[in-house]
Amino acid sequence: MTYQPDTAKTKELIRQLVSIPSPSGFTDDVISFVEDYLKPSNAEMRRNRKGGLIVTLPGENPDKHRMLTAHVDTLGAMVKEVKSNGRLRLDLIGGYHFNSIEGEYCTIHTASGETFTGTILMHQTSVHVYRNAGTADRNQVNMEVRIDAKAKNADDVRALGIEVGDFVSLDPRVELCDNGFIKSRHLDDKASVAILLQLIGEIQAEKITLPYTTHFLISNNEEIGYGGNSNIPPETVEYLAVDMGAMGDGQSTDEFTVSICVKDASGPYHLGLRNALVQLSKEHSIPYQLDIYPYYGSDASAAIKAGHDIVHGLIGPGIDSSHAFERTHEDSLKCTLQLLYHYVQSNMVEI
Repeated sequence: MTYQPDTAKTKELIRQLVSIPSPSGFTDDVISFVEDYLKPSNAEMRRNRKGGLIVTLPGENPDKHRMLTAHVDTLGAMVKEVKSNGRLRLDLIGGYHFNSIEGEYCTIHTASGETFTGTILMHQTSVHVYRNAGTADRNQVNMEVRIDAKAKNADDVRALGIEVGDFVSLDPRVELCDNGFIKSRHLDDKASVAILLQLIGEIQAEKITLPYTTHFLISNNEEIGYGGNSNIPPETVEYLAVDMGAMGDGQSTDEFTVSICVKDASGPYHLGLRNALVQLSKEHSIPYQLDIYPYYGSDASAAIKAGHDIVHGLIGPGIDSSHAFERTHEDSLKCTLQLLYHYVQSNMVEI
């Protein structure tokens, strides 16, 4: 019988997660949220030195381990320069483009803990002043943050406590639609984090005995390339990243199935694990798509590049407009959670 998850619970978890600012390098608050969420399950938890969270559920076989990961860090920025006009120049955190954040509301997080809101705009925004308002390049030189404070010059900005190196988070603008769609920034990868949290909670609540000791890494540096490259126990045989499936021209991924990645920019994923995931999907009537993501890397590929001798794979919900105005559907969340539920109770790939 195929497991039927509570997608309303998944969506509410997503809403809570995306509402916590957590650009890479600024993730303590969201990791604390995850810890608090999992405390009632009595699961074993510890933070690694990078600030990520590792949750361990014992299994019948303690000699062979599995590891699943989803990342809670997001795109964001840092203050690059306090400009003479009282605005801020940004340096981006993560792989995205300035055009995807033009007009976005944001929050500046100062070293003292104070926050200020603002808007990310072109310097040449006003069409009544700048002839090239529509054609100027959307880049670091032309884009700036207009702070919601009386700041006419750099001294005014610094008097507020804002300085170079302060983190800047983007407003998620989360919306849970009545027809099952979820619109928000940072569904990459907080949708998958919500799925793993729900999975851990239900394994514990149902007292499911896993066949292998299984670790869940809530990674906090994936967007900058190295979240999952360490803290992998030597007993680990299979390593499965749960991250967004990328949609676009030539892609088979959609918002209503689970995406199973066969290859990304790092190369092919393990054929045996991919075939096992496909077989589980077929056995439990879980809609899925196989796909290749040409400009993509995951925590699983980071682990391989770091030299770990593991079987690696990647699945996740389909996300439209990745690294910009993202959207998915509860059907994709459901399919991903179903596949994971059956995967963690299955036998390992024969090596």
